[in-house]
Amino acid sequence: MPNLGPRYDFHTHSIFSDGMLLPAALIREAEVRGHAALGIADHIDASNIEEVVKALTHFAKEMKGKLPLKFFPGVEVSYVMPEYIIEYCKKARKLGAKYIVVHGESPVESVYPGTNHAAVSQKGLVDILAHPGNITEEDARLAAQNGIFLELTSRKGHREGNRHVAEVARKTGAKLIVDTDSHVDSDLMTQEQAYALAKEAGLNDEEALTAVSKNPLELIARIESR
Repeated sequence: MPNLGPRYDFHTHSIFSDGMLLPAALIREAEVRGHAALGIADHIDASNIEEVVKALTHFAKEMKGKLPLKFFPGVEVSYVMPEYIIEYCKKARKLGAKYIVVHGESPVESVYPGTNHAAVSQKGLVDILAHPGNITEEDARLAAQNGIFLELTSRKGHREGNRHVAEVARKTGAKLIVDTDSHVDSDLMTQEQAYALAKEAGLNDEEALTAVSKNPLELIARIESR
């Protein structure tokens, strides 16, 4: 196995949406699993966007220099109709979210058709399209053009689409990233587990290493430049 380096995860949830842990507890659990950086992207819609971003950005500010790894406050825009996704992405960014995930059209949840396309159209705004299931080659190509990462996920049900996502990413040049969609500590993965998941999706050794190591570092550089 190649030298995988530390673990990075940008799709986790805290008590500020449907997760079970406070941010500090989630960060500690990530630390013991070898993480160098963790993002919390709690679910948002019109009902809670201000409260979620305020809570996570306050935590980031209060705990600056006091954490064992890099922490990034983000959001996951969830179940918003496609025509309004850009509105809530812009609002989240204005409120202080450092990165934006959009809840993609997974095999197991009834997200609005057209969500994948709306998300990958937002160059410079959306960072990750989460568990995008049966994403089309057209939309994967758009994701590649707009610098939006497609997610391979360990989440039960969602991961059924991983092999398809990996295949269309290879054909179109879209960049992949391996996340967990963690809601509890046991959902988090080590870097070795993440690499194995990428291989399970059909990536070769080099592609899997890029998905778990190189691409996360690219995303971190983007986030930190904002």
